Amino acid sequence: MELGLDEKDYLACCGSTKFAKAMATTGPFYSYEEAVNAARRIWFNEIDVNGWLEAFAAHPQIGGRPSSDQKSERNAQWSQGEQATAMATATDSSLQELSDWNAWYRQKFGFVFLICASGRSTSAILAELKKRYQNRPIVEFEIAAQEQMKVTELRLAKVLSTGENTGSSQSATTFQEKAGEDRVSRIGAHLTATSAKTSVIPRRTRPPVTTHVLDVSRGSPAAGIEVLLEMWKGNRPPSFGEKETGGWVLQGTSTTDKDGRSGQLVGITDAVNPGIYRISFNTGEYCPSGFFPFVSIVFEIRESQKLEHFHVPLLLSPFSFTTYRGS
Repeated sequence: MELGLDEKDYLACCGSTKFAKAMATTGPFYSYEEAVNAARRIWFNEIDVNGWLEAFAAHPQIGGRPSSDQKSERNAQWSQGEQATAMATATDSSLQELSDWNAWYRQKFGFVFLICASGRSTSAILAELKKRYQNRPIVEFEIAAQEQMKVTELRLAKVLSTGENTGSSQSATTFQEKAGEDRVSRIGAHLTATSAKTSVIPRRTRPPVTTHVLDVSRGSPAAGIEVLLEMWKGNRPPSFGEKETGGWVLQGTSTTDKDGRSGQLVGITDAVNPGIYRISFNTGEYCPSGFFPFVSIVFEIRESQKLEHFHVPLLLSPFSFTTYRGS
């Protein structure tokens, strides 16, 4: 039987109108896992910057009043419940410090500090806020989007396990026990140190290697850049200063879209092949007057990392570039 969820339910889980409409259109779903897989794909691959910001704005400041941009009463109630541990462990001084840091964070990044607060103490949230305050805006923006996805998954489980959806109550009852089990196994992974330490291995909903390009000189995504992903297949690993002898094998090609994101460079598989990879960008065609005819980034995926996701973005200007490993 299908899950009885509609657009209002999805909007309560994530404050992006575009996300809610896409989920309602993509459905119906027949299990919590199927709904989560669709949510991840839509959130990370179809929702633009404005949609992310709309969802962020629906969250209240940690320790603060409900947001004026909240999308539903359930949204406000859930936010209050998710902050229960933080409020129970707070003191007047820690709340004031949290308020100050929230204000500094918003001033720097332009949106509310977003974290999956369930089960976290005030001190733990404050420590994470201070740590993330040091990030560059583009890095922090992606971290916030990942935290929003954790909240969305948690709330999807709440809808199904409590029967709060506005659709078929029979569907909610049918899947109540299953949703509760999923919440313990899958959502619980977000509340521990890292998902790699949990025995539950969620299936991928996107390729294990992804990228995007940001033109920092313009402050906008870089569209139309050709991207190549290769893997080293030589007899021995390449090393600095040694001549390469044709050991690179093409894995996939794509071109960045209007949001600066590349298409699929490698197939969606639960375990990526460990090895040395090279991702290259045709920057000379994008910026003919720039210093770099192309940019290549070489990175290694170890055996112990084959279940992880590797996001390797390029932050580009005519005379400089930088990269980092995202998730």
